[in-house]
Amino acid sequence: MDVMTIILFVAGLALLIIGAEGLVRGASRTALGLGISPLVVGLTVVAFGTSAPELAVSIQSTLAGPGGADVALGNVVGSNIANVLLILGISAAITPLVVQQQLIRLDVPLMIGVSIMVFIMAMDGVISRIDGLILFSGIVIYTVFAIRQSRRETAEIQQEYREEFDVGRPQSIVDWLKNIGLIVGGLALLVLGAGWLVDGAISFARMFGVSELVIGLTIVAVGTSLPEIATSIIAALRGERDIAVGNVVGSNIFNLLSVLGLTGIVAPAGVNVASAALNFDIPVMIAVAVACLPIFFTGRLIARWEGWLFLGYYIAYTLYLILAASQHTFLPAFSSVMVLFVLPLTALTLLFMAWRAFRTERRIITS
Repeated sequence: MDVMTIILFVAGLALLIIGAEGLVRGASRTALGLGISPLVVGLTVVAFGTSAPELAVSIQSTLAGPGGADVALGNVVGSNIANVLLILGISAAITPLVVQQQLIRLDVPLMIGVSIMVFIMAMDGVISRIDGLILFSGIVIYTVFAIRQSRRETAEIQQEYREEFDVGRPQSIVDWLKNIGLIVGGLALLVLGAGWLVDGAISFARMFGVSELVIGLTIVAVGTSLPEIATSIIAALRGERDIAVGNVVGSNIFNLLSVLGLTGIVAPAGVNVASAALNFDIPVMIAVAVACLPIFFTGRLIARWEGWLFLGYYIAYTLYLILAASQHTFLPAFSSVMVLFVLPLTALTLLFMAWRAFRTERRIITS
């Protein structure tokens, strides 16, 4: 194994994490200093900042030549799957997570709708520049709506965002200079780290004889999701359990509308969609988004056992990718067990729980 490839990949990943952290902190404090509310900062600046690694990697991938488009698409789709199954799974395993009513009524349905829209756009085998423009216009509309909605939030929620993202005290000239330095330095590290990570990922794919799509869906996707992992786990440990959930859903919407949208605009010939992604990975992303509705609806809480369920499915998904890439003889048996037993039983359980929660809520309203 080429040692330089490993060093390049790890160094690129480290620069992405450090750069994203610097960008988030600098931009958050700068925005607050300009009079923007902490909640708006959390919903927009921080959500975009935690998605910055995906954006940097996806754009860099599309410009890297053959194989880069698969890394770019795999990065976005894999990050969205990891955000729900891995990040919410770990966070809920730590402590049950609170789900805000707005997530059930607006944000999760929006995440499902955008996921389906991306699937429809990808059916012709490419996310074109027109598709990219449509997606990116969606993030502009979503951001404006989020700002308007934030004015209705309570003082307690605004204070929670203020504490989570370390913003709120008066800023001096030195603070302004530090914040600008964090923004510029964070962006520079993101660009440099993305280039190293993409080069390393493509080298890994060729070294192990697997597709760039699989590398993008697994190693790159988890690596670029580390800011979301850190933010959600820290929020869960601090007891800020609604931030942990909101961060994941908001990041998924940003990934599809902003990251994939901008990547489609920048890519000279759009983002090519591999048949494997269209037939399996994007449908999995949609299924994961849909599964959020019954789980979020039941008691407006993600219980610990549901967190472990998410984690179990992420392990199963990753195992499937590995078995499929290696054409292992165990793949048919594994697929049969998942399709014929595990998935139907899970779907029935979630539907029953959602139905029971709906009846309980109606009983409370009518009584």
